[in-house]
Amino acid sequence: MRFQSLIVASVVVMGLACAAPPEPAEPDHGAGAVHKVSEALDTIVPADYVIEKLAGEMGFTEGPVWIKGDSPHLLFSDIPANAIYRWAEGDTSASVFYDQMYKGEPRDASLGSNGLILDAQGRLLACEHGNRRISRMEDGEWVSVVDNFEGKKLNSPNDAAWHANGWLYFTDPPYGLPDLEEDPARELDFNGIYRLNYESGELQLLVRDQTRPNGIGFSPDGKTAYVANSDSSMKVWMAYDVNDDGMFENGRVFYDATSETDPGAPDGLKLDVNGNIYATGPGGVWIFTPNGEPLGVIKPDEVPANVAWGDDGSSLYMTARTGLYRIKLLSKGPMPADMAN
Repeated sequence: MRFQSLIVASVVVMGLACAAPPEPAEPDHGAGAVHKVSEALDTIVPADYVIEKLAGEMGFTEGPVWIKGDSPHLLFSDIPANAIYRWAEGDTSASVFYDQMYKGEPRDASLGSNGLILDAQGRLLACEHGNRRISRMEDGEWVSVVDNFEGKKLNSPNDAAWHANGWLYFTDPPYGLPDLEEDPARELDFNGIYRLNYESGELQLLVRDQTRPNGIGFSPDGKTAYVANSDSSMKVWMAYDVNDDGMFENGRVFYDATSETDPGAPDGLKLDVNGNIYATGPGGVWIFTPNGEPLGVIKPDEVPANVAWGDDGSSLYMTARTGLYRIKLLSKGPMPADMAN
């Protein structure tokens, strides 16, 4: 019996010795995951990435912008709450920065601000749904920068981007109007892409035939504009050549995601210093090369609507439905102007 036991024990030991080593534990990636499409994504997303949830319990978050200075922080909109929130490193939740931007008659629509952006002097600008304008904060209050085109009220400015030529480019879909294109208060019969001379106030219409223009951004050399189209029947990102006069030419589909079934549509977007595009869309933040090759999708636990670079330029902040998320990347984005504290 003892001899047989030794044989059995030897077989067990040999079996253990030949067994494959256990698989290493999958890293904890936090509040979401990254779906890799191309190996080139490894130069952008680190293997040990973590998606952090920084704040939650909001209505529908949008329009983030990073504020540098002595007290760095992020500002972002909560459209249904009609408020702008503030978050800084170390905060366990977001706090109200400005409440009740829209003070007019109540309407059955999302009336708060959407896209936020800084001007060259560091002043905060807001694309307002309820007041149907772009406004600037001065001495704690909002003053109108632009609210009409050729005497007709804008629909509801959504998102904006600066070009190196000094003009402010913005999109004007109908999402702040209760009945969208059919709303009786709508004065323009198109959803436009515009550019504004920030000094003179001159407003020029660039495109009127994109169905639902939304997020907007420029290549590092300023020669290409990218505009999201948040139309459920035409979920595409458009590209336009920017000519020497700053006008748009040669509009074409950059990437078509209409067949995608994940929740969400093309919305806010930003570019990194190498010209890669980070565009919120079906399922998450799509990362494209300048040639339109998808590299992967960042998928926080909630579908994001907009993004912004922050911290040292390598943190991508994501406003996603009821929450605020962040992922730290290997790439970097251009930082907005400083804003006075």
